[in-house]
Amino acid sequence: MDPMDVENMTMVREFIILGLSDNPKLQVPLFLVFLLIYLITLLGNLVIITVTCADPRLHTPMYSFLSNLSLTDICCTCTITPKLLRIFITGDKTISYVGCMVQFYFFMGFACFEIFLLTAMAYNRYAAVCDPLHYSLIMNQRVCVLLVAASWITSFFNSMTFTAFIIRLSFCDSNVIDHYFCELIPLLKLSCTDTAGPENIIIIDATLIALPAFLVTLISYIYIISAILRIRSAEGKRKAFSTCSSHLTVVSVYYLPAFCIYLRPNSTYSQEQGKILSVLYTTVTPMLNPVIYSLRNQEVKNAWRKVLGKQF
Repeated sequence: MDPMDVENMTMVREFIILGLSDNPKLQVPLFLVFLLIYLITLLGNLVIITVTCADPRLHTPMYSFLSNLSLTDICCTCTITPKLLRIFITGDKTISYVGCMVQFYFFMGFACFEIFLLTAMAYNRYAAVCDPLHYSLIMNQRVCVLLVAASWITSFFNSMTFTAFIIRLSFCDSNVIDHYFCELIPLLKLSCTDTAGPENIIIIDATLIALPAFLVTLISYIYIISAILRIRSAEGKRKAFSTCSSHLTVVSVYYLPAFCIYLRPNSTYSQEQGKILSVLYTTVTPMLNPVIYSLRNQEVKNAWRKVLGKQF
């Protein structure tokens, strides 16, 4: 960039988030829909956390991972949805520069943590199904705590790296973010300086984090499915598959929209498609996770009945 252009750039103090729709007639209906999703997300994930903490039978690695997943879903949706609801109901689309960077940092951290956590859950299912005799050695409570702690630390260090590159960008032509939150790709498109650094970080992240995590999950389920197919009894197959189907559903719902957003060529990227796909994995998936695990998991149902029985 020309030095004179750098001198003439004005510091952006706030951004304008366009949201999901400019149609005034849709603001109230969208507010009600997203408020309902938000409340269901909070209630459903709080239920999962409550029952896994209250029932000693659920103090296992699997349910420790599940409660951390619910905590992440709560944190992620609280990072994005309140501001979106405010846009719907008040029409105030402004967000401060600092507020935007904070939102970006926490969203990236929680999103990265969910990738690590889903991978750990897949490996946990692999150990339980394919090597049940050594499961207590492979996935004991100490290993579980170390995996969760390492995932938290790595995720937010990774997010700090992304945020540091975004903070170094200049936004001189426009401060209008064509999205409903401070997301990576819209911010890169808005910048008037070289975005090679963050774009390289996306490639490195995809190569070193997302792709290996996805491959570990995929390979784990290849072994799991092959082990289930070798079970002779139909009841044994059904029980083994039911313990894995919930997690496999959550993985599919989470990964597919994220891959469509971050691993597609920039020339084919559509902002409207990006918004819809982002809604799926930032808003809908956190709502569906507790529903999927509750409906397909008899242990969670029994624990919830036990908690309700104590209270009433």
